[in-house]
Amino acid sequence: MAAESTFSNRRGAAGQATSPESGHGRQADPARLAFDDVSHRYRTTPVLDHVSFTVKPGEIVCLLGPSGCGKTTLLRIASGVEQQSAGRVFLDGREVAGPSGFVPAEERGLGLVFQDYALFPHLTVMDNVLFGTDRRGRSAAIGRARDMLERMGLARYERVYPNVLSGGEQQRVALVRALMPRPRVLLMDEPFSGLDRTLRDQVRTDALALLRDTSATAMIVTHDPEEAMLIGDRIVLLRAGRVIQFGAPEALYRRPADLDAARFFSELNEMTAEVANGAAVTPLGRVPVPGLADGTEVVVAVRPQGLQLSGLHGDGAAAQVVGRRFLGESERLDLSVDGLIRPLVCRLPAGTAPEGDRLRVSVTPGAALLFPQPAAQAHAPGARRTAAG
Repeated sequence: MAAESTFSNRRGAAGQATSPESGHGRQADPARLAFDDVSHRYRTTPVLDHVSFTVKPGEIVCLLGPSGCGKTTLLRIASGVEQQSAGRVFLDGREVAGPSGFVPAEERGLGLVFQDYALFPHLTVMDNVLFGTDRRGRSAAIGRARDMLERMGLARYERVYPNVLSGGEQQRVALVRALMPRPRVLLMDEPFSGLDRTLRDQVRTDALALLRDTSATAMIVTHDPEEAMLIGDRIVLLRAGRVIQFGAPEALYRRPADLDAARFFSELNEMTAEVANGAAVTPLGRVPVPGLADGTEVVVAVRPQGLQLSGLHGDGAAAQVVGRRFLGESERLDLSVDGLIRPLVCRLPAGTAPEGDRLRVSVTPGAALLFPQPAAQAHAPGARRTAAG
């Protein structure tokens, strides 16, 4: 299967999918994509469980979650490549999959971009980009293609073949090709994960700029929370086929729905605690927990950047530095604290950490996240440290 394709409501002369706006005419209006109580299973294995959310016209929504949570299956259902077991899918209020009927993939006007971009090796960059456009509007399509290639820094490669391009350049070409037929919604399945970090950052920036310029509605699959926060207007956090949380990146990061959601977005220092007189009592001091009854067991989770350090005569719990690592823009310190089984992790801007191996550590006001204590952890002493998912 080609890494990128575009589905629409008619076929070109050579049998390729084309769009009603391909190569000429105005930009197609971005569509609203909605999932209503969608469930799916492969034989007896449930993959999606009552999924409901809406992608607004012109919005970029990221599907985020660990491997096997149903992200790609949801993308395939949206495209029409796969039909869900239950529920409904709507495009601009029209039911395209559900009890009322099923609209084939080629009639939905959607674009797909996959991680494995697989450009046609026997076609030049320009011919790859023009593949699927209506030949009747060829001159207009060429002008549009040149404009998009220019915006992606690919103008000089118009007449070359894909084998001379880098991975990042090939991914840019695949994105331009997907946008050429003016799809109503662009669906992207981990499009940047195959690139090295530096290249991934640049390609992602260029792709985001192009999506904004074209006002395309987009749904993008990723397993990288930082990437989701960087490019998504909103994020759908999936776990085991269910929507755990849906909202703006800052809302998911600052107000995670549960402890596992917080763990997925960042490394955490976790301390089990009991509420007394309106505060959770931890080895680092008291953390306010208004509204919880005395005796309630909670998990106090603090991100590495949510700890503050001072010298021996400062405030906080006594800590022994058991590890220091310079990380360029930041410094990581591992801190042993009485009452905690495992060292805490603290991250500070490089050059700001106090000198010496004996310090004081406390929780920055407002930095603690509080969650009910999971039953399996009840009465477990000490602290747990988790890495981001």
